[in-house]
Parts: sequence; C-alpha cells; structure tokens
Amino acid sequence: MKHIKLMLLLFVGGLVASCSSDYLELTPDSGITVDAYFNDAGEVETGIIGIYDAIQGQNSTDPDDNHAIMYEYYITEMRSDNTRTKSQEGEAAQFEFYNVEATNGIVKDYYASFYNVIYRANIVLANLDVVTDETTKMAFEAEAKFLRAYAYFNLVRLFGDLPLIDRVISPLETEIQFTRVATAQIYELIVSDLTTAVAGLDNTYKTRASKAAAQTLLAKVYLTKEDKDYTQAQLLLEDVMTSGYSLLPNFNDVFYTEENAEIIFAIGYNTTSDDSQNFSAEWMNGVGRTSGVNYVTADAVAALDAFGGDRTQYSYRIDPSQTTQNQVTKYLPNGENGGADGKTFTLDATLAGNDWIVLRYADVLLLHTEAIMAGATETSNVNAVNSFNQVRNRAGLADDSDGIVTKDELLIERRVELAFENHRFFDLVRLGRAEAVFSAFSAANGLGYSSSDLLLPIPQREINLSDGIMKQNPGY
Repeated sequence: MKHIKLMLLLFVGGLVASCSSDYLELTPDSGITVDAYFNDAGEVETGIIGIYDAIQGQNSTDPDDNHAIMYEYYITEMRSDNTRTKSQEGEAAQFEFYNVEATNGIVKDYYASFYNVIYRANIVLANLDVVTDETTKMAFEAEAKFLRAYAYFNLVRLFGDLPLIDRVISPLETEIQFTRVATAQIYELIVSDLTTAVAGLDNTYKTRASKAAAQTLLAKVYLTKEDKDYTQAQLLLEDVMTSGYSLLPNFNDVFYTEENAEIIFAIGYNTTSDDSQNFSAEWMNGVGRTSGVNYVTADAVAALDAFGGDRTQYSYRIDPSQTTQNQVTKYLPNGENGGADGKTFTLDATLAGNDWIVLRYADVLLLHTEAIMAGATETSNVNAVNSFNQVRNRAGLADDSDGIVTKDELLIERRVELAFENHRFFDLVRLGRAEAVFSAFSAANGLGYSSSDLLLPIPQREINLSDGIMKQNPGY
C-alpha cells in the first residue's frame, strides 16, 4: 500500500500452503503459529494488512503463486466484448473464445487467491478478542468483513454456488471446505458483512476499506443479487454522493494521480519488487510475464470512438510496433510520460506502481442512475438523469438530449467510462444483457459462446481434492 508498508510479517510470512491440503488450510514453516502470534491490537492490524497483501497478489512468474487481482482482467474483460489476446494462443485465448477448461491455471489461481483472502479475513476475525479497545475492535471487525465480502462478491459472480467458509476451519472439515451452498446464502453473508462494515468504518482511507467503499459495494450487491433492492441501493449511493468525493476535471488524472478525489477504494502498489504489479506491462507488446493480452477489440474501439468523448484518447492507443492492434492505455506502467507519444516508459515495466482502482465516483453516479431506473428500460427521473449527465459532461459531452436515460444508453456510458477496469462483464450480466451481447459478439467473430459460459468452471484441482463432494458447473 502507499501509506502502510505492505510486508508479510510473522502472521503471514511464517505460513506456506500445505502440499497435502488446500490454500484454505495453511501450515507453519517457522516456530510462530497463528495462535501464538496475535497478542494485541497492533498484531491484529498486521493481520489485516496481510489480507490486502493477498488481494494485491504476487508479482511473479511462478504459476504456483497467487496473483489475485493481477489476473482479474483475464476472467472479466477478456470474457467480454472489450478485450482479447493478440496471438489467440495458450490459456489466455480460452477466455476470448469461450472455451475455458476446468484445468485452466488462471482460473485456478484466481479462485485460490480469493479464498486465501477469505482465509486471512477469518483468521483476523477469530482473534479480535485480544483487542481491548472496543472502538478499535469494531473498526477491525468492519475492515476484515469488508474484505471478506469483497472476495466473496467477486467469486460468487464468477463461479455461482460456492463453499461458504465464514470461520477458520480444520483440515478435517472437508464437508465445509468443498460443499457448494446456494448463491443466495453467499449473498446473505456478503450483505451481513458489508452492513457491519458500513457501521464500523469511516472515510479515512482510499487504499484500505472505508465507509463509502462499503456503501458502494453493498449498493452494487443489492443491484446484482436475484432479489434486488433498488431503494436501499439508491439510499446508500446518495449517502456516498454527499461524502466529499467528486469527478476530476481531467479523465487521465484519475489513473495517474493516485488517491485523488474520485477514488473510493483502490489496491495500492509501488515500484519495489515486493509491492509492484506486472499486469499493466502484460498489456504492452513484448514485456512482462506474457505479452499481447487484454488487447482492445474492434468492437470496443468503435464504442469508444463513437461515445467516449475526451476519454477515448486516454483509453486505448494503436500498438506502436504493430499498427493493426490496439492497446489499453489507462494503466501504462508507472504512468510515465517520456517519449514523443507521451505514453512510453523507461523503467522496468514489470515493477509498475500503478494502484488498481476497484471503486470510483463515476461508478457511483452511474449506479445511482441504475438504482433509480429500478429494472425498467428507461428513466426520466431528474436525479437519475443528472447523475448520468455529470459523467458525460466530464468527458466533454453534452447532456442527454431528450432527458431520458435508457438501459442501453446506461450500458454504453458504463462501457466507455469504465472500459478495461473489469466492469463490462459484470455490468452486462447484472443488467440482463449478457446473453444477447455475447451471443452476437461471438457470432460476429467466430467464437464459441453459450449460456453456460456466464459462469467459470470450478477448478479441476478442487473437484479432485473434494473426493466427490464438489460438483462442477454445467457445461464443463
């Protein structure tokens, strides 16, 4: 993180994944165990920082490491109509062609990474009694539950029914570890955790949990789950809208002026080898762990050119070395500005320090419009239209001409505003347009989409370890 030294202290550093079990159960490689480590509030806070470290992931080429959000673009943007690979080869190409296999290592990595986040949150929650100050204890509980809810919200939208692990479990509790419970039950835990987070957090941080982050995430949960609650989502978002956040005048500054007024929650990185990220390098040509992934589709280019306004120039560029290809430019490594094109870098691109933005104010405004629309195909509500126009106006575009925002217009605006920030796939599913959009996109590009592709496969490793307990998603 930027303000907190992100390092794995005794609680995390002394733990490695057990070869005989799973990432949900860790074994010590030093004499200090979890039970012996937590003695006071400072050590509990170290445990909380360890949760963020798990979300941050490891900047490595080792397939056995957890890479967490560094791999998120594969399973979100590259499964949408926004991005693709350059070479159409390897595991990465499975996402764009909608032929993901249960043995896909990227899927396994993401699943493992976010269950590791859940594991670390559960450890913190199990050791809160060592915190003697009740206010501090409540804040730590709220923060750990926010992070657990964030992890589960990502997982449930991608995999559907999941094992519900709401406490530290032993290696013998295989029924809990491998039994998939209904999506609705996962959402009950998410809502409960985020409700606690809203009550216990303030808005001190941008690279740690905050009240506004919990409110925004809870609003998105209410708009996503099957039994939607549009009214509660609207109220939560309107509270965030009066909490001091604002759109930056210059769209590009959102991504290269970190912890700015628009950021609600981001995962912090810096340029040291332990705390850097390499995904922005992977989106370039010929640098990083891999190259030529997350390339912009012609469909996304057309949308940005037609509707992006001032955002277009900052969202993609022609690949300097291969002029028929287009690259994402919101997260060029380190945000450096040397070179004739203003978008080159001089340092090691795999040691990028760009924070990854999870929630920002433009998202809040567009979600506010969505909440007021309340499942209808359009709205003329003045507050909904005003929120929608604020985002358009920042991009140099005029107000919506007829004073009515349709669902299709909202989806277009979300696409060009939040392009390549891992929202597109979830937006289409949430707003009920995924089947139509992906089917048409697949047909136009010779891909293999079918309705079962809306969920990822449960990693085959989990199926094997479960000894028959865990069942696979349909279609895999």
